[in-house]
Amino acid sequence: MTAGPSKKRQRVQHSASTSRHSSVIPTIDCSSLPDKSSTEVSKKPLNLRRNSSFSSITAFNDASTADILLRLYLEVTPFDSSDSEFLTSSDVQIYLHSHVLRRSKYFSALLSDRWQPQKDDDSSPLRLGFGVPAAHGSMDNHLAVLELLYVDDMTEAIDSAKTALDLLPVALKFLFEDCVKSCVRFLEAVPWTDEEEKRVMNLIPFLQEEESRELLSRVSPGRNDSCEEMLQGLILAAIHNYPNMAFVKAFVAKLLKDFSSKESAKRVLKRAFETSLKVVKESLEEYSSPNFRGDHNETEAIQRLNLHTAMTNAKHLSWLVERMIELRVADVAVVEWSEQASFTADLQRAFRDDAWRGIVPGFPSVLLRCTSKLANAVAAGTILATKQVRKKLVKHWLPVLLVSKDHSPLLSSNKNLCMELEETFLRIISTLPLSDAQELLQQCLSFTRNVDDCPHLFKAFNTWFRRAMHPPQPEKL
Repeated sequence: MTAGPSKKRQRVQHSASTSRHSSVIPTIDCSSLPDKSSTEVSKKPLNLRRNSSFSSITAFNDASTADILLRLYLEVTPFDSSDSEFLTSSDVQIYLHSHVLRRSKYFSALLSDRWQPQKDDDSSPLRLGFGVPAAHGSMDNHLAVLELLYVDDMTEAIDSAKTALDLLPVALKFLFEDCVKSCVRFLEAVPWTDEEEKRVMNLIPFLQEEESRELLSRVSPGRNDSCEEMLQGLILAAIHNYPNMAFVKAFVAKLLKDFSSKESAKRVLKRAFETSLKVVKESLEEYSSPNFRGDHNETEAIQRLNLHTAMTNAKHLSWLVERMIELRVADVAVVEWSEQASFTADLQRAFRDDAWRGIVPGFPSVLLRCTSKLANAVAAGTILATKQVRKKLVKHWLPVLLVSKDHSPLLSSNKNLCMELEETFLRIISTLPLSDAQELLQQCLSFTRNVDDCPHLFKAFNTWFRRAMHPPQPEKL
């Protein structure tokens, strides 16, 4: 029986970490208890630091002034295999004071006139019995909470998350509100281990809403899309905000790889990819615009700014493409990359102009590297692109490769990149219908350097001629 607690508090039993079979209803016994079945507590049960705020009139376990003798005993359940003699010998007697116990709503209700039995000898303490779960540390935790009834300031006693979590279930059971608030306030303010977090979550159902609000806010997102928002922020920070971006990018890449929701990661990467691509396209379009042509210093500064912006965001694109391929979510990037007819036309015009070479000489290589990564994933089957996507990918980006080879003086140092992209394009062309392959292969003649240095091109043409000259006969299929 309790006095006035809320319905939520009434549901409290012991603790998620202790036995839930113990009763919270004590026994009231006016007879003497056998000495052999209990041990009087003569010192602090736990190594908690003493507080100077103990009552100046009464003290915990003071037999000379106590009017309550509480027997704590370990409960035996049908499933308990512990030695019964050990459980009996573990009983503890404590001398307490009714006016102090009334700080606990549980004991306040128990000690009300309605529930107190009549005693023959008014000078003898009222004897109560209370069952304690037979779990490790349970007896000490109950003794510690009973001792805290005699303390005004509990900050010295509750000095770790473990202590708070050990005492809170007992405080909830005793309806000792001051102790509950002290434990909750401490848990709100300190970090938790993973195991402590599990214990906190197990206790949440037994707390009032206002008590659990701050604890839940630590583990509950404010919105359903908070994880994606967090990922988006990390990606933007990694590619924009740090001078030493390599380490930050590596860290974020690992977070993405280990992230539990592939669909969330895909949506976040798709948005970041589209944003960076848009900036590259707009910057290049402004660079190529006739409105910015001229010898004026301001115009030249605008051209430089646009090219640097395009170059920076192209590097971001390259990193994002790597992450999308790594997570096997690059199908959306391939589709988007294959639809860039106007963008690739702007690139061809820009690369035919000599002005960019002294500003962003590596710009073509960065874009070709993006193209190569996506094309390789398509050719390898990592990304299963449709026929139209495969065709457009080669159709729009093959001219960029050819113009870059002709007009970029630095591509000699990227010979391997060019050869790899040539071979990849040829592999993709081999997957297309013969009519489409015929159209695209004729544009690949620029792959030739000398007769002995282009076996991949010979192989592609020979394969096409073999298929065209010896089509399969329907009757032989």
